[in-house]
Amino acid sequence: MDESAIPPGFKEMLGFGLVEALLGRRSRRFFMGAEIPDGVFAYKSEKDPMPLSELEKLLVVTACAGNTGWHNMIYRAQRYAPHLSNYAAAAGGRTFPSAAGFHTSMTFFTDDTGVYVVDNRDAPASADKAADGSLDLDEVVQALQSRIRKLQDGRLKLPSEVPFVEAHNTWVTNKPGTLLVIPVADLAQHVLLAICYMLQNGLVLYDDIHKQALPGIERFKNIGDVNNVWPITFVEQLSLAEVCAEMATSCYAGALLLQAMGLGGWMYDGIDPFSVLGASGVAGVEGLGFRYDKDERWPYPNPTGLQGIMEGYCPPHYPDMRAAVEAVCARKFGRGGPFDPTTPGPWRESAKVRGAAQVHDEAFRECVALQAQYVFDTFGKFPGTVPSMFICTYLQAHHLDPAFYDKFYQPGAYLHTHAHHMAQWHPVTPS
Repeated sequence: MDESAIPPGFKEMLGFGLVEALLGRRSRRFFMGAEIPDGVFAYKSEKDPMPLSELEKLLVVTACAGNTGWHNMIYRAQRYAPHLSNYAAAAGGRTFPSAAGFHTSMTFFTDDTGVYVVDNRDAPASADKAADGSLDLDEVVQALQSRIRKLQDGRLKLPSEVPFVEAHNTWVTNKPGTLLVIPVADLAQHVLLAICYMLQNGLVLYDDIHKQALPGIERFKNIGDVNNVWPITFVEQLSLAEVCAEMATSCYAGALLLQAMGLGGWMYDGIDPFSVLGASGVAGVEGLGFRYDKDERWPYPNPTGLQGIMEGYCPPHYPDMRAAVEAVCARKFGRGGPFDPTTPGPWRESAKVRGAAQVHDEAFRECVALQAQYVFDTFGKFPGTVPSMFICTYLQAHHLDPAFYDKFYQPGAYLHTHAHHMAQWHPVTPS
């Protein structure tokens, strides 16, 4: 970064304590330019909406989605030792955790200038850690900036109206001047990785809805215990919970940074996920523009992906589930993947570590594909009982209007960083 262009608030942010961020975190929804038209909190801001600066925006998105170096891996499992555990799908780590290192989510965001995606799900380490374990924030931010791609001009096509936005958020969501961060999980890929995980540990799926074992699964009794089963609904619900945790911790990381920067905002789930993805079916509410399908067997439309950006590991983006399994294996074991010996890493002998994982052989892949294809054929989609793509939590960031809090709250409603944010981040340069 250009030292002369760094505002004083940036240095204050670097010195802001974790405990202060934890204890000071609150949802602070009222922004510059906002209006609550009625009720006990009726108030109209005297300020005009003020978008985040480019630096502010990059810092918030970095907190939610930045690459923070190499993933450390899971070391050992008794069942298949001495092989290294081979669950992970990404070699790099991000600011938030992911179950078994699957990392299937990607981060989208929108502001007044457009809709963007951060394409760093499979990125290598953004920077090397120092001997004390620290990273250079400037390098992390620049690495993220290089992986941002603009998808649309203007704000996300999502009106702040019911049923697209929950009734209590219509006055505040996706408004001029605000930044909305949108993590999206490829739940299809996550469930596929979960089936790989299960089989590596000797488990297979059971169709608990139709009360039957999967036809043909007995052929693979030498790989897994075909009587040691997990129900399809449990595996898919567990996977849904895991991706929700992944997306929520992404937003929570951003929420903590808001305290350090003195920005308003909050993390929430009060926007219809199908409308955000683009499956509302209403003209003018195209959201992110994901492809979706409908079927009388399903209670809701099923988004599957955005062509060339984030395509789910399932049909129609792959001809069948065997092809999706091959794509998962390519992500794990192929060039740049976590188990490619040529991928750099944080260890003294990285090639030895990465090469110690057991590669999924033909029989293993065939067994995973049989289970996944059964789900697709039986339910008409993959996964069968949950969406292929899912959103749960969002983070909105904006410039706080302290006058609202001064009018309605006792002192202490916002932090010192909020009180002098404008002076610290947007100092007026004498002419």
